[in-house]
Amino acid sequence: MTTTDYDAPRRSTAEDTDTESLDAITAARKESQSPDVDLDENDTVDSVELPGADLSGLSGDELTMPVIPKRADEFTCASCFLVQHRSRLAAATGGPTVCVDCA
Repeated sequence: MTTTDYDAPRRSTAEDTDTESLDAITAARKESQSPDVDLDENDTVDSVELPGADLSGLSGDELTMPVIPKRADEFTCASCFLVQHRSRLAAATGGPTVCVDCA
């Protein structure tokens, strides 16, 4: 085990960048940020899978929700288009019906 002298002066990263040439820095950056993407020849757009997404429609699951018609004591906000109870109606006369949140 080696000992480390924490009180000794350390060389900062700014000093390291001053001593390197601009060409060396650009070459190192180009190597680390290659625009080429390694793809197998067998890869196609269809074979790429997104994590947690079932976009293929092959699962057979259908999303269904019952549609409940708007009741007599509800209104549709002209701003956010949500159906809300009449108690949430903003006190605006003669204008479009807007909820308290959008007013």
